[in-house]
Amino acid sequence: MAKEKELQQLSEVTVRFAGDSGDGMQLTGSQFSDTTAFVGNDLNTLPDYPAEIRAPAGTIYGVSGFQLHFSSIDIHTPGDQPDVLVAMNPAALKKNLSELKKNGILIVNSDAFDLKNLKLANYPANPLEDGTLEGYTVFTVPISSLTENALEGTLLSPKEVARCKNFFALGLMYWLYNRPIQNTIDWIQDKFKKNPQFVDANTKALNAGFNFGEMTEAFTTRYDVESARLPKGTYRNISGNEATAFGFLAASVQSGLPLFLGSYPITPATEILQYLSNFKNFGVKTFQAEDEIAGVTSAIGAAFAGNLAITTTSGPGLALKTEAIGLAVMTELPLVVINVQRGGPSTGLPTKTEQADLLQAVVGRNGESPVAVLAAKTPRDCFYMAIEASRIALKYMTPVILLTDGYIANGTEPWRIPSVDSLPKIDVKLRTEKEGFYPYLRNENLARPWAVPGTPDLEHRIGGLEKADIYGTVNYDPDNHHKMINLRAQKIKNIENDIPDLEVDGEQQGELLVLGWGGTYGAIKEAVIKSRASGLKVSQAHLQYVNPFPKNTGEVLKKFDKVLIPEINLGQLAKLIRSEYLVDAVQFNVVRGLPFRVSDIIEKIKETLGGKNGK
Repeated sequence: MAKEKELQQLSEVTVRFAGDSGDGMQLTGSQFSDTTAFVGNDLNTLPDYPAEIRAPAGTIYGVSGFQLHFSSIDIHTPGDQPDVLVAMNPAALKKNLSELKKNGILIVNSDAFDLKNLKLANYPANPLEDGTLEGYTVFTVPISSLTENALEGTLLSPKEVARCKNFFALGLMYWLYNRPIQNTIDWIQDKFKKNPQFVDANTKALNAGFNFGEMTEAFTTRYDVESARLPKGTYRNISGNEATAFGFLAASVQSGLPLFLGSYPITPATEILQYLSNFKNFGVKTFQAEDEIAGVTSAIGAAFAGNLAITTTSGPGLALKTEAIGLAVMTELPLVVINVQRGGPSTGLPTKTEQADLLQAVVGRNGESPVAVLAAKTPRDCFYMAIEASRIALKYMTPVILLTDGYIANGTEPWRIPSVDSLPKIDVKLRTEKEGFYPYLRNENLARPWAVPGTPDLEHRIGGLEKADIYGTVNYDPDNHHKMINLRAQKIKNIENDIPDLEVDGEQQGELLVLGWGGTYGAIKEAVIKSRASGLKVSQAHLQYVNPFPKNTGEVLKKFDKVLIPEINLGQLAKLIRSEYLVDAVQFNVVRGLPFRVSDIIEKIKETLGGKNGK
């Protein structure tokens, strides 16, 4: 009879699952995340995919990872370093071992450490035997053979049996961290309901992993992380891409306009197209175009026809959409362009995160082509910024670029589902009256009228050539061109009167302000909190509106002796801040294809303050 295991309470844990791209690590991590959200922990995740579609199996290039940080307290990042690493093969160990905390828990699939896999991972000797793993708490578990034993007698092929080993690993981790397994069993039954053999096999593998933890003498302790004290409400785990899709769906309902998405699939933005394609019952129309240009121009046509029109892409795709975005600027139609930023240049790092498209979004078009630019800061914030991007586009009759990035698009966190009554109403005024109609006659916001084709007596033409003020006819007059250029620029500038002020978290003036934008929010916030706890005087401000900036931005910046700007690029926001406000901002730029480490920002804060260590 197995001894009763000690149950140890923890406040937070960071776990990383890693294996070959065919080992199901993303599925394993997603199921562990969903269950963790179900039990009420706060959480933040970081999926990490191979950049190549079919990287060689067993190699470091083919390693897929999923990191999860869960806690009984409020957290904002997927964690700097994992406390636990589950490595399904030598390559996964080789790639991730340096990130594991010293004395951290290492669970390895010992069956995978054969000569072939060791060679593919460039291990000259077996790291399970040569002292490489000294300083870690190592559990060698023959996951593959234990899975085969659990599934003995099933009609699955050996290859299909091998695919179930991720559920064995998941069951073991559920046991280790005192997680219920029923949610995953329900998911298996729904996912494989058309194939009862797969339901039976995966359920057996999951239970076998859980029972192994209970019965083996190797594990003497299991751990528990209490539920977080989150505000009351109904929660679900949500990714940034899913939240973006829901945000546009909500904007469609709140505006009363049909939603049209014209898009070309591109990593890591494709999921938005996939999610929205499921909502035809809400009148959503999704068009998978043959290329990026067709995607954006179809959306422009939909905007002309009176739809809430959006197009999704990532960096290289935004480059291809550039000319058409200029057309939307000239025609002054409401269009939302979502850019889920990824590593570049060119094809770059398709599955990795970056913030290097800011200047492209703000000024990356020919001619004077101003557009509004917004940036979401967390996965759940994507919902609200999608609504806000839609509101601005419709109110000001302008293209809006919404920037997210690979980390927040694929990462997840708990989202408290809002009540419909709490969502902003988006007022849309379509022009219907004939009297006094001119295509470029402007209202108090400098927005031109939106006259949907087919409206009686409101026939008009628009296009890419310069327009005559008010009348909209093609015009080459120099003074008219100068006037129209300034009108379009002023329209974007006027948006500053319609967005929130930049808020400062902490002292409203002082020695150091850490200014960020987009997906760096969580890492900066935790770094600032920990720096304050050590006695440093530091505040935080985070930009979600980057063109135009909030009206009080210059006033905020001048109240601090120094401004530090961490960015996952080579200093693009810093350039804009210096140009606009003449503030000599301190840059902190790390472009690794990964989110910032909290510890790195803390060290930069100390350095910027002159090496102060606080208390």
